[in-house]
Amino acid sequence: MELKKFVNFDQIDIAFKAKSDKALKKRHFIFSTMKWPWLVSIGTSLTKFSLSAGLPVKGLVKSTIFDIFCGGESLDTCSDACDELERYGIGAIFDYSVEGEKTEAGFDVTTEEVLRTIETAAKSEVMKFAAFKITGVGAYDLLAKIHANEMLSDEESVAYNRVVNRVERICALASKLGVTVLIDAEETWIQKPIDDITIGMMAKYNKDKAVVYYTFQMYCHAMLENLKSMHKKATTDGYVLGAKLVRGAYMEKERERAQAMGYSDPIQPTKNSTDDDFNAACKFCIQNLSEIGLFAGSHNEESNYRLTLLMDEFGLKSDDDRIYFGQLYGMSDHISFNLAHGGYNVIKYVPYGPLKATIPYLIRRAAENTSVKGQSGRELTLVTKELKRRKS
Repeated sequence: MELKKFVNFDQIDIAFKAKSDKALKKRHFIFSTMKWPWLVSIGTSLTKFSLSAGLPVKGLVKSTIFDIFCGGESLDTCSDACDELERYGIGAIFDYSVEGEKTEAGFDVTTEEVLRTIETAAKSEVMKFAAFKITGVGAYDLLAKIHANEMLSDEESVAYNRVVNRVERICALASKLGVTVLIDAEETWIQKPIDDITIGMMAKYNKDKAVVYYTFQMYCHAMLENLKSMHKKATTDGYVLGAKLVRGAYMEKERERAQAMGYSDPIQPTKNSTDDDFNAACKFCIQNLSEIGLFAGSHNEESNYRLTLLMDEFGLKSDDDRIYFGQLYGMSDHISFNLAHGGYNVIKYVPYGPLKATIPYLIRRAAENTSVKGQSGRELTLVTKELKRRKS
């Protein structure tokens, strides 16, 4: 398809304007490594083993992959990343990327940290966003049990109420301070209680505009119809649907589990199917923009192009405050910085947290850059071009 270009993602001088030569060379090394899936697999296994065994590799990890994909080990140390993005008109979502908490005390700590990110976001001069995972504030096994419609014990029912109360505190503060909060999607086998909680929060806090956003993982073949049915429910019940669209981050796990347990694979049959549904979902949201807030989280250049075309087709301004483009920190700067340069609303997810606790997130980023066709190769090509341009 021939696309009219409102932005040019090949403008590498804009894409990497914020990066020093040293930072670009580090990226070149990281993305060169990520071209080789076997090397990434060995590297992630060795990293997990070394950290669990207490071997002195923290400095190496922190100065390489952590430095590329994370803002810092604490919220306070993310200021450099935030300042860099804001200088170029890009907002930051500080995402406390600690996963796998299993204690009530740990869930409370995570809740307080998310509340801190909301208070920090409220001070932003660009865009005010926060994000979190329900598994950061509630037990994974408890969510799985609820999803499977198993009977809860009295103690488990009390624990679930605490989960809902934690999410309530987060959404209430976000609403009070004018911050948009994105609730991330997770594995399909724990998704039902996440759906129930998120829909409940949208119904309460999205009366006039989208404050709370539900995440639609478009690599699930049922998700486009899910978007349409949730939009219908929102309009019937009188609230604005907050729709964060992503392709998804758990594809391999989902397929392996479906095969192992003998149920139907929830994942799209092909990448093209996922792309088609993502683009169709964007169009549906634009067509119903009076009732939907759209956050399009994508590293796919064509999908981002198509969304700019849709905005123009429907007579929408590039900075319409109901539409946001989002990418992950350390990835697709050629998309983020060129969109921002074109006047579009752009947000970067900036994960942070103690290095050891962010390893699951970092492993997903490494896997994503090897499994997404052309991702690491595209990043490497652009960085290489910019280094050559600067040298000449």
